[in-house]
Amino acid sequence: MKVVAAYMLAVLGGNTSPSADDLNKILGSVGAEADGNRIELMLSQVKGKDITELVACGREQLSSVPSGGSGTVDVAAPATGDVAPSPEQKEDKVEEDEESDNEIFTLFDDEV
Repeated sequence: MKVVAAYMLAVLGGNTSPSADDLNKILGSVGAEADGNRIELMLSQVKGKDITELVACGREQLSSVPSGGSGTVDVAAPATGDVAPSPEQKEDKVEEDEESDNEIFTLFDDEV
């Protein structure tokens, strides 16, 4: 993923055809490293392709990925929001908040 992010940064910076050295410079500027084979693979897959078409294709593919939520609505529940949550619901919310506080996300992770 960090190689893709570096590629996108290079293109946004005006370099329409970034090289492996360009991507390594970008990654090195934030203290990240990438496998040269992965960089070459990604560059070979995007060579000669328009970045806007690649982004559009990616959006299309992401639209089919489930993103959570049940998609159902309880029509019997009042719309005013006057109903207090049950103790179980309150406990679930507290647990979720504690879990999210312990997670750390970075822009340049080691996953591809």
